[in-house]
Amino acid sequence: MDCPNYTTVETERKPGQHLQREERGAIQQLHRMGCSNREIARALRCSPSTIGNELNRGTPPRKSSKGRVPGYSAKRGQTVYRANRMRCHKPHKVDSCPDFIDWVVQKVREHRWSLDACVGYARLHHFFSGDEMVSTKTLYNELWLGRLPLTLFEVPDALKRRCTNGKHRVNKRPKGRSIEERSDEVSTRAVLGHWEIDTVVGLRNGKEAVILTLVERVTDNYMALRIAGKNSDAVQAAMQALHAEYGKHFSDVFKSITADNGSEFENFSQLEKWGTDVYSYSSWERPVNERHNGLLREFVPKGTSIEKYSPMQILTFADELNGRPRRRLGYRTPEELFEAFLDGIYAA
Repeated sequence: MDCPNYTTVETERKPGQHLQREERGAIQQLHRMGCSNREIARALRCSPSTIGNELNRGTPPRKSSKGRVPGYSAKRGQTVYRANRMRCHKPHKVDSCPDFIDWVVQKVREHRWSLDACVGYARLHHFFSGDEMVSTKTLYNELWLGRLPLTLFEVPDALKRRCTNGKHRVNKRPKGRSIEERSDEVSTRAVLGHWEIDTVVGLRNGKEAVILTLVERVTDNYMALRIAGKNSDAVQAAMQALHAEYGKHFSDVFKSITADNGSEFENFSQLEKWGTDVYSYSSWERPVNERHNGLLREFVPKGTSIEKYSPMQILTFADELNGRPRRRLGYRTPEELFEAFLDGIYAA
């Protein structure tokens, strides 16, 4: 007898569950006793076809017409079952699209694109056919399994994603023009030219340069300017430079700007003399700007002195961010959308 330790004792079995070693031992005993497939299936609470398939699986082929007819072996059935299970897994699709994976790795390492941006941009511009690439979800799954030539630290968005309890921080509303005074076109992102402004600090000692950042709410176009310090004079000087750059079109490009009530923006309302509306409220009410400042931290980590970076380097960092495709923009880039916005203004 092949499996002397098997038993024919009936055990509780879930519908659809694969046969176990003990059940194969029961099949072997009942089959030798002359029970039919239906009788065996009734005893094991499974389908008769399951018993028939198992008998075929565990019965070796007859090599000649002489000798005893080979019978079912529970040991052989278990061995064949395990071999079949090793081959039944769906192959990893990333193995069939090496060119796409190489392209994704290049974009992530050279330009710090997210995996979703890579997939969306490639589909938008038809760089690869449908069977030559995989979905965003598949890429992240393969990344966590360690099957991509990338580490989790090269894809920081994968580590940043976390569940929240859905509660928002409650901040005291600062003084200034209320958010209710803004027109609906700003909140709904229906019209271009409405911006959010903030500062990104380095060592927080108040005696060094900081970065003044602006983001346009519709196109996500991001401006980052190094200024002398976190004070109103430095902010006003930067805005004067932007006004000189855009001239008479300044109020068309900057229809409104939203700032917080920090000391560096205490004289910011003076911009209204150029035709720009100014609003003031809490940072948690400016998620667009906060999000982009977080992206800038990839280039300027917290606790790093801004003095280490030249004004041209800061501009380059903003250009990198503006060159990244965004899902919200249909995987187009902020740069191309903002350029089209400026073309319309100057053409008019």
